[in-house]
Amino acid sequence: MAIATGVAKKLSFKKESAWATNPPGTSGAQYMRRVTSDLALKKASYESNEIRPDYQRSDMRHGVRRVEGSVDGELSPGTYALLMAAAMRRDFTTVSDITTLTLTVGAVAAGVQTITRSTGDWMAGNIKVGMVVRVTAGLTANSLNRNLFVVAVTATIMTVLVPVGAALATEGPTGGCTVNVPGKRTWTPLTGHTDDSFAFEHWFSNVAQSEVYIGNKVQQMDIALPPTGMATIKTSFLGKDVLTATAEYFSSPAAASTSTVLAAVNGAMCSQGALIALLTGMTLMIKGNMSFDAVVGSNSPPAIFAGSVEVEGQATVLFQDAVMRDYFLNETDPVSLAVLLTAGNLGTSDFVTFSLPRVKFSDSSKNDGQKGLQMTMPFTALLAADGGTTKDHEQTTMMIQDSLA
Repeated sequence: MAIATGVAKKLSFKKESAWATNPPGTSGAQYMRRVTSDLALKKASYESNEIRPDYQRSDMRHGVRRVEGSVDGELSPGTYALLMAAAMRRDFTTVSDITTLTLTVGAVAAGVQTITRSTGDWMAGNIKVGMVVRVTAGLTANSLNRNLFVVAVTATIMTVLVPVGAALATEGPTGGCTVNVPGKRTWTPLTGHTDDSFAFEHWFSNVAQSEVYIGNKVQQMDIALPPTGMATIKTSFLGKDVLTATAEYFSSPAAASTSTVLAAVNGAMCSQGALIALLTGMTLMIKGNMSFDAVVGSNSPPAIFAGSVEVEGQATVLFQDAVMRDYFLNETDPVSLAVLLTAGNLGTSDFVTFSLPRVKFSDSSKNDGQKGLQMTMPFTALLAADGGTTKDHEQTTMMIQDSLA
């Protein structure tokens, strides 16, 4: 008799057209990469409180059903974009190319370079701190089609880090230039929030058992960027119910993504427009604050309600000077953070970025020992006081750019 094994289990998912559609439709699913997936049906239970002369309990009943659990994976471009959009409550969207520019590329200073446009406004063209851009036309060949991490931006001057390879050639003014923003970006908006939910199937192929979990909303997303090893992502869900069968429910799901797993060693971080070279690790936690209420006459929740989107995190940095420490001591507000993770060492490697325009640190404790000392700095991301086409950031708590979204 066969026993289910993890390597024979397949995970597929589909965005629902309406919450907890039952059944969700067999087409349009995709297999998902995972390290683990432990989605499962949970039930409340109620026990009798009768006092009996036989000194024993006579009954218990199952109560309201719901789905809980998480999908854990290694972060890679494109793979988790739909789930990230659900966590942010906004679909990923593109930024239009900026064309017919006259650009001047400045020399390297403090590890970064400037790209100055003769007319127009970078911010009005939706170029923001924490994004990656590429110049696709106009400059010398060595400077074209390369990832450029934006660490500061004004109306006419964009300050960028070249994460891979030699610096851009100093040149200009040069006409006929085009700037492209690869992939798409999302952020938690002020209005027009989405309310996405998903169906997930666990297909245990070697024992011919299917479990389809419906009505799952993102309860929390945890992203870990260790100094060594792979970047990880854990997405926790709250859902409605499960459907079981003896055949795979989703018909011919699309293949899982094949993008390269990200590692924090291939990337960069900036704060307040300056590079942070001494970061030893970082975590991000996006809370969805989902909830449900039980109702009489139904054994599953009639709805799952979305709460506020809260973003918290923690950075660990080697203790070199007072800059990062004093962000905590002085309750500096705002402090910006932006992180770039690339999938390789090519100028056009795929990537994911996280940009937080306003964070507050709540500690700067330092360890001790016969080694380099590091500070542990937990932080809370807050809504930026302003933003949009006249600012170097969106008015949000966090923005994400994914080159394969």
